[in-house]
Amino acid sequence: MSNLVFDIMCKIELESARMNPSELKKTIASGLLSFPVTHFDEELEFNKRTYQDHISWLSQYPAAALFAAGGTGELFSLTPKEIVEVVQSAKEISGDMPIIAGCGYGTKMAIEIAQAVEAKGADGILLLPNYLIGGTQDGLYQHIKAVCDSVNFGVIIYNRANAIVNAQTLAHLVDVCPNLIGFKDGTGDINLVREIIVKCGNRLSYIGGMPTHEMFAEAYDAMGVSTYSSAVFNFIPEMALEFYTAMRAKDKITMNRLLKDFFYPFMKVRDRAPGYAVSAIKAGVNIIGKNAGSLRPPLSDLTPEEVEMLRHIMKGYN
Repeated sequence: MSNLVFDIMCKIELESARMNPSELKKTIASGLLSFPVTHFDEELEFNKRTYQDHISWLSQYPAAALFAAGGTGELFSLTPKEIVEVVQSAKEISGDMPIIAGCGYGTKMAIEIAQAVEAKGADGILLLPNYLIGGTQDGLYQHIKAVCDSVNFGVIIYNRANAIVNAQTLAHLVDVCPNLIGFKDGTGDINLVREIIVKCGNRLSYIGGMPTHEMFAEAYDAMGVSTYSSAVFNFIPEMALEFYTAMRAKDKITMNRLLKDFFYPFMKVRDRAPGYAVSAIKAGVNIIGKNAGSLRPPLSDLTPEEVEMLRHIMKGYN
């Protein structure tokens, strides 16, 4: 068999195994989502072995999809080549669990990353904010459209930080980008999110993306944002799913108990230093023995004292 024929057969196999945008849209709205951390060894190089062990473990739980090399996965500290390697490693071991790749930076680089992870079998991308500078609504429109036009799989945009599209821009995008299937909010701007849902309706699936989103889940659910990404799913998946199930069932007693006993104490650790929204998650993964390693600079690990604080908070949940 020639290399060309083999490559074509592999491409056909990937395309048949990958969810189409419509399927991905339904899937991400059907359950809890999460961002696995990226594992590093002692030299802060990607540790494929322990990462795949973690992904395999998480994939046993009934989440709707996992985001590889996303925000909690330190997308910002990975090279484009490493992003592809991380995504491919997750896809190799996740079974039926959909894998959505993190993607970002400037338009040219975002397109290169998107096309590369598509070639490796990712089911879609989450388009994180462009690097450093803000842009006009027209600039954001052109950026998102260019990325969507460059691939065939589903694209989810993440409204956050310096890349916040308004309702009019997003409504225009969904008209011209059929593979734009999801909107994730990390702004906390209730008025903006509500306007977007009213204007775009069921054309998109809506995802909550605030740091430790469980703190905001009930309010977002009332607006029609029925799912969210849970960072703590990384190390206490059963409890994360318990909270999500309670939220969907309007079970305030269970939600209040978990907020009081875990999430509010966890937030106090998370808020002790910049970047701890990621650092505390990786510490939790290390506490349960999944050996995620340290974080790459400029992020810092929790101090030994803070690790013990988190260990105490986790007691009874892992």
